[in-house]
Amino acid sequence: MAMSWDAVLRDEEALREAAVVAVDAALLEGVLMRTEGCPNASDVVNYAPFTLLPSVVPSELFEQAYAVQQDFNLLVDAISQNKEFLEQTLASTIKVDDFTAQLFRIHKQVLEEGLAQSVFLGINRSDYMFDCGVYGTPALKQIEINTIAASFGGLTSRTVAVHGRVLKVLGKFQEASHLVPNNPSKGLALGIAKAWELYGSPSAVVMFLVEEVQRNIFDQRCVENELWNRNIRVIRKRFRDVFEKGSLDDAKRLYIDGQEVAVVYYREGYVPTNYDQQNWEARLLLERSRAVKCPDIATQLAGTKKVQQELSRPGTLEQLLPGHTEAIARIRATFAGLYSLEVGEEGDRMVAAAIADPDRFVLKPQREGGGNNLYGEELKQVLEKIRDSPERNAYILMDKIKPQPAINYLLRAHSPLQASECISELGIFGVYVRQGQKMVMNKAAGHLLRTKAIEHADGGVAAGVAVLDTPYVV
Repeated sequence: MAMSWDAVLRDEEALREAAVVAVDAALLEGVLMRTEGCPNASDVVNYAPFTLLPSVVPSELFEQAYAVQQDFNLLVDAISQNKEFLEQTLASTIKVDDFTAQLFRIHKQVLEEGLAQSVFLGINRSDYMFDCGVYGTPALKQIEINTIAASFGGLTSRTVAVHGRVLKVLGKFQEASHLVPNNPSKGLALGIAKAWELYGSPSAVVMFLVEEVQRNIFDQRCVENELWNRNIRVIRKRFRDVFEKGSLDDAKRLYIDGQEVAVVYYREGYVPTNYDQQNWEARLLLERSRAVKCPDIATQLAGTKKVQQELSRPGTLEQLLPGHTEAIARIRATFAGLYSLEVGEEGDRMVAAAIADPDRFVLKPQREGGGNNLYGEELKQVLEKIRDSPERNAYILMDKIKPQPAINYLLRAHSPLQASECISELGIFGVYVRQGQKMVMNKAAGHLLRTKAIEHADGGVAAGVAVLDTPYVV
């Protein structure tokens, strides 16, 4: 299969023609983003960046990623319910990371008051790369799990058709017919709809909590439209709307502008810059309500890098998922090396190892959204600066995953068409709904492939580094 792609890549004229068709197909299919110049206006839009060709993904690793997703859903849900585990795991981090500390304070306050929420909805995305390591046989290794505002389920639902068109234009009709169907927006909406139904108020709305700057609105609209198609009302509000117009009644039902809110779906609130004092107050109001939060604050904390590192310790998965021996084996098989930097002998040893060989590791703070990790010389400089400070507790260290690059073309508006050496990252969307202690829904809901040029160490599509892609499973 790779050989036939090689033949395609040699025909520059055909690729130029295919790129023109690809851009038109993306616009036709609705693979859209607002522009940087007008991020809150839909009268000026362009296509979201994407690869010209679908990228080859080994079928064994693709199937492995899907097979483990329900296990990760169970794990995230178990962590969110385990107050002691979260408290112990994050104890050192919250001393030096104000953002995680503020989230944890709200979590603690809500637990002390008593949870009003009885239905729990998780939408997460587990991200992987294919590590070729020293032996060259690719292995599926998890980069992280995103438990809040996991994006691009909408646009990736529309990208398969674009790549199918490109392959046909290049004469690859058989290959086009083998692209895997993918519709995460439908799967995500199914979870939201189930949570809305279990909340039990047919007149209540689903609220998308959105950012002030909304370039990626069409990704969200894909999910939103699926809900409207089920006759579920959707409203879009920002933190400041919640602060100014939100209220709870005696039963802790949440109201915005007089409308009862059944489900709060966060597409905001995952980085410190999303918050000022009134936004923190709005977040507390939402968390205190009986509305279904996606995620509730405990689930957001379950996605922190410190929790990810703690899960790799021997015995931790057994403690969190007792009796799930096979699930634990599937989860553990995806772990890369993860190391604590906490002050003490183990942390000192890892700091020294990373300073001595910085290209072997990635330094990760407790942040979502891409563009936060540190590599190489920058990693070394930061660790040298904080090696004797408790500030290092805000980070974890991870083995650097080394995938095999492949040639592709990254299509971006107003950029020349040129070949790049690229690496890809596969994300699997997971959706679960729990009512009380009963798991009502637990499924994998589709996939997202993102690809970037090898010179970019970190960053996703929204950060302007990676582009949307479609797996060609071989």
